[in-house]
Amino acid sequence: MGRNKGFRAWFYFRNGWSLYFAFIFAAVNTLTVTYFLAIERYPLLNEIFPTFVHYIAVVSCVGVPFLILIGYVHYKRTSARKAEVDISYETDAYKARTLVNTEISMKLNLKLIDVVMKLSKNEKIPDENYQEIKKLHADLSKFTNDRTFKNKMDLKFLRDND
Repeated sequence: MGRNKGFRAWFYFRNGWSLYFAFIFAAVNTLTVTYFLAIERYPLLNEIFPTFVHYIAVVSCVGVPFLILIGYVHYKRTSARKAEVDISYETDAYKARTLVNTEISMKLNLKLIDVVMKLSKNEKIPDENYQEIKKLHADLSKFTNDRTFKNKMDLKFLRDND
């Protein structure tokens, strides 16, 4: 991790710029330009917003809740967010790997719980269960040995087990 300090600094710079500085700068710029180039020149709008402070207050009281609603709809009510997450997993092999590893762990844990429950009741493990576990072991061993971050097997696993 230490050898990528320049790229890490570049990443933090871009995030600081785009998430904070550019956002605040764009908001101030938009408010200033719209007021002094549009509202100030139209008498009707100038009566509604007699000063720049009035304009900022009204836009803030109406705009902020409206933008919160738009953000909520984007995340909770549209397919847009799902598409963003899908793209994120398609382009970030580390995210895909983490999700695949979690899915594999869940499968293994459920199988192990079945075995432990049978053993705790002094039951014998049926041969078909043993064969199933043996096949799962072979499949997962092959999968984990064959996959790399570049060959996209993790994405295929996610699609096949969706």
